[in-house]
Amino acid sequence: MSVEQPLWRALSAYRVLTMFYAIGLFVTAYDEFPRPEVAIAFLSVLFVWTLVTLPKVAGEANCTKRFLAADLAVALTGILLTPVANSHDRIVAGGPTLPSIWTAGSVLAFAVKGGWRWAAFASTLVGIANVIQRGTLSQDTLHNVLLVWVASIAIGYVVEVARASERTLARALEIEATTRERERLARDIHDSVLQVLAMVQRRGSTLGGEAAELGRMAGEQEVALRTLVSGGLPASRVSEDATQGALVRAVDEPDETDGSGEDDPRDLRALLTPYATAKVTFSEPGTPVLLAPSAAKELAAAVGAALDNVHRHAGENARAWILVEDDPDAVIVTVRDDGPGIPEGRLAQAEGEGRMGVALSIRGRLRDIGGTAEVISIAGQGTEVELRVSKAGRR
Repeated sequence: MSVEQPLWRALSAYRVLTMFYAIGLFVTAYDEFPRPEVAIAFLSVLFVWTLVTLPKVAGEANCTKRFLAADLAVALTGILLTPVANSHDRIVAGGPTLPSIWTAGSVLAFAVKGGWRWAAFASTLVGIANVIQRGTLSQDTLHNVLLVWVASIAIGYVVEVARASERTLARALEIEATTRERERLARDIHDSVLQVLAMVQRRGSTLGGEAAELGRMAGEQEVALRTLVSGGLPASRVSEDATQGALVRAVDEPDETDGSGEDDPRDLRALLTPYATAKVTFSEPGTPVLLAPSAAKELAAAVGAALDNVHRHAGENARAWILVEDDPDAVIVTVRDDGPGIPEGRLAQAEGEGRMGVALSIRGRLRDIGGTAEVISIAGQGTEVELRVSKAGRR
């Protein structure tokens, strides 16, 4: 809901209440009006107009400029008809105008719709009309005019600030959503397409001949795709909800469910067991390690990405160990290998070159589910990747 929508609701209630208030003032002082038929005619019009136009002040979209002009005309007409219906002595003594404080609702509609400049315009016309109907600029008249003028301008300014803040927040949410979507796509691409292209490049260079040319082309495509993944943002779906007076931006994100309605916790051990091979040792607790389906899936995918790095960079003879720990406040999965380790600064260099394996496939996945990933590596002593997910992600 737009931040300004409560203002429209308050304005609708204000107009109804002040309309009955104006009628009540007239009824209580009926005998003092020399020409009450004029007041009755105007208040009848005011009664019908207020009720009929309630949908117009229900939201920014329906409150058109034409309606605002007609509404202000009703208020000004009521003010200028006051000397016709009421006696001059009562007016000079400070008696209310026929629309009374209902007039402020018309000015506030200008403020909520168009900001402080529109409010200043409407309140100035109301002030001039009040001076004309009283015939002089008394202290009471000046006080009332300034009160409406300052209040309407202040509300108009607040509305403008609220709208600007809402647009800024919507833009920030859009950027955050598109960044998450970009990282998700980058992880999927890294886990599949980029690795295949890299393998084709290596095998093509080894085989030579036409295969070498194919490998060279695969390498070029790998570089281009890495650049696109690391720098491009997917287009967002933009919609403007004019009925709420807000700019709403959203990015379509994939549905995590498979349509079966299964959202029960998953046993992480079942997802990690397939990774166990002759060169990968898997150690697990004796009891189920339950996580929310999305958290378990992403954590298992991060473990798979860590093992892919072992196979690619630690050599074919390298061994790896997966250890799952079910602590009271978190689930910790450690992937350790006996490879040569990662030289200092290599991860930052790889990220700068568009190689986002650790940054996206591991750390990005853990960040999305509220977890952390820590890579510890000493040259010549292997690499250890610690993945930690809070149990707050459980269901």
